[in-house]
Amino acid sequence: MTPLRQRMIDDLKLRNRSPRTIACYVSMVSRFATFFHRSPAELGPEEVRQFQKHLCDKGTSWSLFNQAVCALKFLYGITLHATWDVDMIPYGRKPHKLPVVLSQEEVVRLIEAVTHPVYRMALLTAYGTGLRLTELLALRAEHIDSSRMLVLVERGKGQKARQVPLAIVLLSQLRDYWRHDRPRVNASWLFPNERQPKPLHTTTLEKACQEARGAAAITKHATPHTLRHSYATHLLEAGTDLRTVQVLLGHASLSTTAIYTHVQRKLVLEAKSPLDAIAHFRRGAK
Repeated sequence: MTPLRQRMIDDLKLRNRSPRTIACYVSMVSRFATFFHRSPAELGPEEVRQFQKHLCDKGTSWSLFNQAVCALKFLYGITLHATWDVDMIPYGRKPHKLPVVLSQEEVVRLIEAVTHPVYRMALLTAYGTGLRLTELLALRAEHIDSSRMLVLVERGKGQKARQVPLAIVLLSQLRDYWRHDRPRVNASWLFPNERQPKPLHTTTLEKACQEARGAAAITKHATPHTLRHSYATHLLEAGTDLRTVQVLLGHASLSTTAIYTHVQRKLVLEAKSPLDAIAHFRRGAK
């Protein structure tokens, strides 16, 4: 490991960035250095621009493109204290897409199609709490507060803790799972890896969800994150206000949560045109 890489990792740790963020930033900076076959300390804004153009030409997704921007801004702004204006590195504007949302009937079909008891319970918990996949897999037994009917998210996105309601149905299912189906391994994770002392890997649940989607004949591109989208949408359809949904999802900005107001199909279908309120509209009237 080069001294520059180690210094960047140390800078990230000092700012309490998550291990996932650290790994992502280091990987992006490594790609940048490899592209030019030189240390980033010897490169500057023109090389950053060339690298961004390279990512665009390769058809890199905007999410990945913006991850590279964040990594380079941190490297040059924090670790290297560059004399040029790091804020001039442009972000890519991501196209706004409506999230895929399952109906409640589709959620039931999807989860019931999962044959492995651990994966099924994990996906049921994902829908019942609206957690991100990494938050879900970090859950331990002590995070389930049955006395107050809450689930503690100890380290959410941005290292922020929050609490979400624990449904009675989910608590009952979790208790049954803990007694009968949870792997008997020496680990306190709610959904442990059966072979290694760590929680399930994200790809394990993603694959289980993909297989269940096929078995349940669901044509929508449903992933574990789709259950989070569905949780939020169903809350809004049930009358939960947007600010509360923002808190439950752990969104920093209300504008992020607001996207779900565009996918409430139930409310859209129930809305009536004001024209229907005009009882005596005559055809051809002037």
